[in-house]
Amino acid sequence: MSVAPVESMASLSSDIFYDILRRLDGPTLACAACACAAFCSISKEERLWENVCSSMWPSTNREDVKSLISMIGGFRKFYGDCFPLIVNKEVSEYRCNDFVEYPNDWTEAEYYGEMDESESISPSDFVSIVDIRYKDKPICSKVLWGLPNANGSDGWFYNCPFRIDLLTYAARDDDSEGEVTLSVSDGLPPITSMEKERKDGKLWRELRDGLRLSWIVVNKKIKQAANLASWSPLGGQRHWPTDKDFVIRFGSILPAKDILPCQVVECILIMKFRVIHTEGEGVQTTLKLTELSMQLEDMEGAHVNGRNSLLILKEALSCRRSKNYSEVVESCHLYSKVQSELKEEKMRNESRLDRLCILSGITVFAIFWFYIL
Repeated sequence: MSVAPVESMASLSSDIFYDILRRLDGPTLACAACACAAFCSISKEERLWENVCSSMWPSTNREDVKSLISMIGGFRKFYGDCFPLIVNKEVSEYRCNDFVEYPNDWTEAEYYGEMDESESISPSDFVSIVDIRYKDKPICSKVLWGLPNANGSDGWFYNCPFRIDLLTYAARDDDSEGEVTLSVSDGLPPITSMEKERKDGKLWRELRDGLRLSWIVVNKKIKQAANLASWSPLGGQRHWPTDKDFVIRFGSILPAKDILPCQVVECILIMKFRVIHTEGEGVQTTLKLTELSMQLEDMEGAHVNGRNSLLILKEALSCRRSKNYSEVVESCHLYSKVQSELKEEKMRNESRLDRLCILSGITVFAIFWFYIL
């Protein structure tokens, strides 16, 4: 009885197998490849993985991106690199007591290290492939070649805080450039007024729960790629900086060993929407995407400069990843916990130092008056 299914499968043509496999998503296709030798052989077809990637990341449909992916190893490798998310377990090894205090009068070069002219890393090596979904519907796809304002001869990029404002820079030959909006037709709940939204927060909850972000960074020279986003939001803020703004935060924890004293940094991806219409204004509820940015911050919340950001991004492309989303979120929350502990410890140290200064001042004052009297 157990032989019959095998014989039945053997009688089917590879075209039928291919037709079955091309309908699967990435995780299911990977599982099917382990089911039998026929599936394993067919699942290596690049076309299957190209379909998977274009379904998950619409930006990979572009011809220039397809050429890039082919150059760095193909769609199967690209999916394997970018579907799992970055997990940094080294955060657990980092504690406040391990943090080294550096003098406040150190120059930036002394803290960050001198720029080594021999470092074979260039801003033009990097490509950002970004896709946003809302309730599983693609709403924005952008590709940024290189890093903006990074190739000047004055070294401005290398010494200033690293930040990419993706909406500010038009992608090369990007036909989809323009405003990105969300409305009731996309699944947003209608709101009659911002006053009501402040009370019940329904729009905020729907936005936070429905948004998904993928920010893939590719290094063309070393032919590696990784997704720096957390896919789902890690947090956010309502009504900031104005009453009609919603800030949603994504990100990941990246290794910075031998690059920065803090050993790990946070990659912060910010998405900001503004309410431009409500139902009460005679138009359906509409939100406009006003910010989509990336920056790196160290444990103390200081922005990492351009030179070290390049080094960190390069290291991030080869660090550990996981398909277990709860493990990814856990590493981000652990970073926040350690960061809070560090801030509290620093505040306690500063408080003790202030008390010692006051006591020293009182002692000196008392001795002074003792000798006068």
